[in-house]
Amino acid sequence: MHLEHDEEDYNLSLSKFESMLKTNKVFFFDSEEFEEIILHYLDMGKANLAKKALKLGLEQHPKSTGLKLVQIEMLVYEDKLDIAEKMLNELYAIEPTNEEIFIQKANIYSKRDNHEKAVELLQEALKYTDDCGDVYNLIGMEYLFMDNLEKAKENFTKCLEEEIEDQSALYNVVYCYEFLDQNLEAIEFLKKYIDKNPYSEIAWHQKGRLYYGLKDYENAIRSFEFATYIDDEFIGAYMENGKALERLKRYEEAIENYKRTLELDDPTSYALLRIGKCYEKLGNKAEAIKYFDKTVHEDPLLDKGWIAITDFYLRQKNYQKALYYVNKAIAIDGQNRDYWKRYATINKAMKFYEEAEMGYRKAVEFGDCELDTWLFWVDLLQFLGEFETAIQTLLLATEYFPEAYEIEYRLAGLYFMAADDKKGTFHLSNGLRLNFKKRTILEKSFPVVWARKKVQNWIEKHNK
Repeated sequence: MHLEHDEEDYNLSLSKFESMLKTNKVFFFDSEEFEEIILHYLDMGKANLAKKALKLGLEQHPKSTGLKLVQIEMLVYEDKLDIAEKMLNELYAIEPTNEEIFIQKANIYSKRDNHEKAVELLQEALKYTDDCGDVYNLIGMEYLFMDNLEKAKENFTKCLEEEIEDQSALYNVVYCYEFLDQNLEAIEFLKKYIDKNPYSEIAWHQKGRLYYGLKDYENAIRSFEFATYIDDEFIGAYMENGKALERLKRYEEAIENYKRTLELDDPTSYALLRIGKCYEKLGNKAEAIKYFDKTVHEDPLLDKGWIAITDFYLRQKNYQKALYYVNKAIAIDGQNRDYWKRYATINKAMKFYEEAEMGYRKAVEFGDCELDTWLFWVDLLQFLGEFETAIQTLLLATEYFPEAYEIEYRLAGLYFMAADDKKGTFHLSNGLRLNFKKRTILEKSFPVVWARKKVQNWIEKHNK
């Protein structure tokens, strides 16, 4: 009842203030009412209304420390640090034990990147405050800024000891454990926290995430399920649970969790994609393709959606459909290397070799650094009779893969084909040195070169 009464008073004050602004009448508010009104407008991002309320508040209560501290907070937000600091010094002379003065001074030093001094001031604030939890949280944030994760973790833990429901501190303490690569310790911390606060869905969810990271999927699922029992609209827990269930090949249950997220909020392309993948794993091709279609309609820029639908048809060897979808993807994002590689793969399967060559070339041009992409490209150039281009492409590839025997054997074959025996022998020697057993690359790709007596003699000589 007391809380409801406070809420009613707060809404009444707000309505009264807004009525005053519309009618130009002047109403009296006590200083605490003004503080609440100002903070409300700041939270809503209505800085001009907050400034109006502050001006009127200071006119009615010129000596109010609370309003002056709100004014200082606004000045700090606007980076007017020198003015704010001067006002704080004046207030400190009047109220040297007011914890808010130390907190705002710490805020100024934090803004100036002097986080050590900010911590000193916050530790002073601890001597005078009744709300130690908030101050420990602020100290933890300062240590985060200094990259001192151990100290940050220590202070976020102290905050939770004071304010067990502080969600930001809970997230931050887990972040510190993870950053310090202390996942097992984080789980032990959360177990103790849950013993004290068993209905914290955030703690169960975080525990599940940590188990998932350790590949302990059974415990991850158990934790995510507890989170959803506590809050049956916890979208993140359903999503993470779906991922863990997928890992254990429990695809029907994973689908249920992903579909629950669709019931709770607007569909996400990620959930639709995962549902499609699960149906594909279950062999339900019709449902799989339905959800892949929904994925690309929901988010046409999500490359994983287009890749999923293209790969689906590739696996079915339905190259026409695969090509149709990869062309649509390229029309949306013509610089996506994954699209171009699939474009090449599909065209190669359909024996459209010039289009396939262009696909591999574009994939490399847009950042594909996989060795197999270069090799597929070069093999097609060779097949098309573009020997000089193939040589230049392989020489460029050596800058990225200087010790790749696959490149050396191909260069050897191409140089021998071009009657440049000196370079052919050089690259053949490199290939034999890097991997003698794989000399069969030369036999397979360049049978005419392989059959040469000079080449066989060189191989025999190298084998001795």
